Amino acid sequence: MAPPALIADLLAFLADTHPSDEAFDRQALALFAHQFQHNLPFQRFCQQRGKTLRTVKSWRDIPAVPISAFKALTLSCIPASEAERTFMTSGTTQAEVKGKHHHPTLAVYDASMIRNFRERFMAGSGRIRMGMLFPDETLLPNSSLAHYLALALREFGTEASHYLLTQQGLDTVRLIAELERAQQTGEPYALLGASYSFVHLLDELQRLGRTFALPAGSRVLDTGGFKGQSRELSMQDFYAQLSATLGIPTRQCINMYGMTELSTQFYDDGNATLPSVKSGPHWIRSRVVEPLSGEELPRGQQGILAHCDLANFNSVTTILTEDVGVAVDGGFLLLGRAQGSAAKGCSLAVEEFLQAAAA
Repeated sequence: MAPPALIADLLAFLADTHPSDEAFDRQALALFAHQFQHNLPFQRFCQQRGKTLRTVKSWRDIPAVPISAFKALTLSCIPASEAERTFMTSGTTQAEVKGKHHHPTLAVYDASMIRNFRERFMAGSGRIRMGMLFPDETLLPNSSLAHYLALALREFGTEASHYLLTQQGLDTVRLIAELERAQQTGEPYALLGASYSFVHLLDELQRLGRTFALPAGSRVLDTGGFKGQSRELSMQDFYAQLSATLGIPTRQCINMYGMTELSTQFYDDGNATLPSVKSGPHWIRSRVVEPLSGEELPRGQQGILAHCDLANFNSVTTILTEDVGVAVDGGFLLLGRAQGSAAKGCSLAVEEFLQAAAA
């Protein structure tokens, strides 16, 4: 287990209302010292880059670990067997190696999700009737998204909230009954789930020739993209079809950007304008970097997104994604997966990390 004092300090920081940049740095450096000491693959990588407890002076100095390293190595300060929960990345084939993120306690992950979700998706409103377009934790116990949605339902859903995906697929009868009920009663309704599940929903409602006009306050949360699990749609077409089919304004169609390797999520403020600006809470910060050198790129220039997530107290705080982005006022624009030279740079960064970790 991580030191109780470290977790207590971190939870207090998450609960803070207006922390300073200096407070973020202090927390980041304390976590860096903990991970440098107890996460040996990370320690060797840092040493190869000349990043030690002496030379790392701020969160920007912490080396970013390529996200694919979670598939190749155990990045944990505790033995994996001692984790309360291990989340695993979704694989598109059975043979695909899955990344693993070990959580000694879910207290930090849960606190991060709940506060952020309350402020960004609920926007100060009370509980709302929810329908989940994703399997529950019983079916997917190692899915961070299944846990995330279970928390959303528990903390912010009414008692009548429910799951609309079963082992048999989309429960179309229940879905239509819920949408009709919301339309008739005027009670706001929220649909949450994987982006590709919404494509199946749109296809099914189109097949049945059904559209709805959900009441004011209704909203949608999608995440994860399509991942070959449905037909591909441009973001513009996706949100336009959601709005037209459900009668929810695109500004109430929220996209969550997250990943198994992080413990904190990013949100936009709706998708009336695309691409939408993503941003996170005070305990996560992002840079746009050149993938191999890790050098931060000038504002407005495309590069690879690197995130420093203080809620990642047991693995590594700072990860190098494989997502292209650009820094803008208020956050960043997510522009898609790395391709061409950017993808090659990400691959070389992974190779460098694995060579250093094995040294």
